[in-house]
Amino acid sequence: MDNSGQGGSGSEGADPQAGQPGQQGRGPRRPRESGGGILMGRPFGVPVYVAPSWFLVAALITWVFGGQLDRVLPELGRARYLVSLFFAVAFYASVLVHELAHTVAALRFGLPVRRIQLQFFGGVSEIEKESETPGREFVLAFVGPLLSLVLAGLFWLGLQAVEPATVPGVLLAGLMVSNLLVAAFNLLPGLPLDGGRMLRAVVWKITGRPMTGTVAAAWVGRALAVSVLIGLPLLTQAQRSDNFGSVDSLTDALLAAILAAIIWTGAGNSLRMARLRERLPGLRARALTRRAVPVAPTTPLSEALRRANDEGARALVVVDGAGVPTALVRESAIVGIPVHRRPWVAVGSLAQDLQDGMRISAELSGEELLETLRVTPATEYLVVEETGEVYGVLSTSDVERAFVAAMARTPAAP
Repeated sequence: MDNSGQGGSGSEGADPQAGQPGQQGRGPRRPRESGGGILMGRPFGVPVYVAPSWFLVAALITWVFGGQLDRVLPELGRARYLVSLFFAVAFYASVLVHELAHTVAALRFGLPVRRIQLQFFGGVSEIEKESETPGREFVLAFVGPLLSLVLAGLFWLGLQAVEPATVPGVLLAGLMVSNLLVAAFNLLPGLPLDGGRMLRAVVWKITGRPMTGTVAAAWVGRALAVSVLIGLPLLTQAQRSDNFGSVDSLTDALLAAILAAIIWTGAGNSLRMARLRERLPGLRARALTRRAVPVAPTTPLSEALRRANDEGARALVVVDGAGVPTALVRESAIVGIPVHRRPWVAVGSLAQDLQDGMRISAELSGEELLETLRVTPATEYLVVEETGEVYGVLSTSDVERAFVAAMARTPAAP
């Protein structure tokens, strides 16, 4: 199952970890990528991870496909499991091509892609920003199933050149059918599937409101989840003569429940993150910035704090002899200095030098603000006007509190 994410971060929304504090006493650094699995490569500069759950699915596919091979090619013996393992790897390679189609389209539209992850029921392309138009949203969603259909066609052509009752014939037939199923399933019109994003784009185009499209596609996705939960076991049961209490029937019911839960949860998350994005513009650097006072690096901490209190400021900016900001005094460092020692501690010893990315515009807001902080993690940032004039200091802790408050005001998906 494809579950390509889109939004401020991972799967459909702004990144709640944006702007995490950097280590104290060091310059900011870009956070290490956490893929939640094994890094397999970086096609087009996008890291591809294999989640631990993939190995469980690969083992399941190997076992199931091996049983089918035993009926079709009994002469293989135990070697059938090696062939089945090859099929599992080839199938997920097809899923990777599906996800790369989303990735290439996103990069073509100027949308950054954080990573691709192959996991339990398919793959996820984590696109960090929203499409700007419904047309781009539709194309971005459609290219994945389209590539799966193209792959199915290529495997069908390969099937014409080999004998059906052979290892190549069985593998090509299995890959053709599996890619057809991937394409058909992802074209179902409900979030978080590609078809749901296509439906969202259509409703967005008609109504002019992306949120309306999200609500419609999310509810259709929930209807799909219920249909899968009830319909899939009934459909598979109708194709067999065993009883509902058989092992195969229970397995079908379990897989249907897992798949339905993934779809239901994905639809709900899509709706919740869309509502959160509506509130993100309220995260404005100008509104969250603390007033600051300029101080020389040799100024005693007690004197600097006295000046800040007199002027109603909550931050300290270290300046050179010409009054140019050079560093920010870290709030955490101030808290760590006992009151009786503050007259003998210079503010310069508690400051973090201004690095690239630590000067931000007072006009930043919403996802743009969160992305700016994510790229250059630090505890404080110097906020400047478009003219270059210092406006104040933005603390990561203030942004985090505002983000959590925005999430708390976002109602749970109904």
